[in-house]
Amino acid sequence: MSTPAAIDPAQVAERLSDYTVIDVRTPGEYAAGHLPGAHNIPLDHLHTALPALKTVAARGGLLMVCASGSRSATACAQLADADIPAATLTGGTTAWTTQGHRVDREETVKSAWPMERQVRLAAGSLVVTGLALGTRYRSARWLSAAIGGGLVFSAVTNTCGMAALLAKLPHNQPRTTDLDATLQALGR
Repeated sequence: MSTPAAIDPAQVAERLSDYTVIDVRTPGEYAAGHLPGAHNIPLDHLHTALPALKTVAARGGLLMVCASGSRSATACAQLADADIPAATLTGGTTAWTTQGHRVDREETVKSAWPMERQVRLAAGSLVVTGLALGTRYRSARWLSAAIGGGLVFSAVTNTCGMAALLAKLPHNQPRTTDLDATLQALGR
């Protein structure tokens, strides 16, 4: 697997209109702030959008975006497997906003917490639960150890299994009508 082309936020800002921007975060994260003109196709639903993305890539540049660049790099790899060229935004929306670039927000949508915050809540809750139960049931401490080990693995591999699981929760899923509308907009 080759490394996807990574483009710096400053370069993207200069040529934003040259790209079709696909934000692969959850709908709640997208609603909280995304690049102007970005379309939301969560990473879990990317396979559904492959035909539309192939057409879009044939018309011009395809830029994949997430919060940090990790999920968008995964998206680029999936697209590369389908012979669809795409680039990723270096540092994701975090780097974009840090450099002072504007983001659009969905005013009418109640935003879910960002995925990183959801992971911190879930991991912290499981660690505390393991420790609390460990005072009565000694083997419950293994829950805390397993979560700690998972966090270390996550940091070393720059992946997050817990985020992948949390992304499947209903509040992190797009409504079918939203995904259909995005795919129709890409077809224009």
